[in-house]
Amino acid sequence: MRVEEKPVTDVRESSRGGDRAQYGLCAFLALVGLLVIADALRITRLTGGDPVGPRPLPVILGALLLVVAALYALDVARGGQGEQEGGEDIDLSTRIDWRTVALLAAAFAVNAVLIEPLGWVISGTLLFWGAAFALGNRHHVRGLVIAVALSLITFYTFAIGLGVNLPAGVLQGVL
Repeated sequence: MRVEEKPVTDVRESSRGGDRAQYGLCAFLALVGLLVIADALRITRLTGGDPVGPRPLPVILGALLLVVAALYALDVARGGQGEQEGGEDIDLSTRIDWRTVALLAAAFAVNAVLIEPLGWVISGTLLFWGAAFALGNRHHVRGLVIAVALSLITFYTFAIGLGVNLPAGVLQGVL
C-alpha cells in the first residue's frame, strides 16, 4: 500500500493579500513622496536666468516615489514576495554581531559630537580608527596612522578640490 505525499506549500504563497509589513513599507514610501512634493512646492522661485528653477526635480522624485509605492502595493496585493537573500560570502544562519554594530554606532556618534569643537581631522581620525577597530583591525598604531592620513586627505580634498570647508576646530591656525 502506497501513501501519497502532498507537496508542502508555503503559507505565504497560499494567502493572497500580502504581508502587512510590506504594506507598511508602501505607506512609508508614499508618505515620503508626499513630503518631498509638499516641501518642493514651498521652494520659492529665485530671480535669475534659470527658466526652470529648482522646483521640478524634487516634484518629479516625489511623484516617482508615489508611483513606486503604488506599484509595490499592487505587487504585494497580488501575492508578490521578495526573494530571500542569497548570501554570497556570508553565513546567513549566524547571529548579528551586536558588539560590532554598537562600536560602529559609537564611532559615528563620537564623530558627530566632536566634529565642531575638535574639527574634522581629529574627529575623522577617531571615526576611521574606531570603524577599523570595530571591524577587526588589531594593528592599532598602523590603523591610527592610516586614520590620520585619511582624515587629512579628505579634509584637503573637500577644502581644495571641492571648495567645501570642513570644520578645523582646535587646529584652525595649523591647517
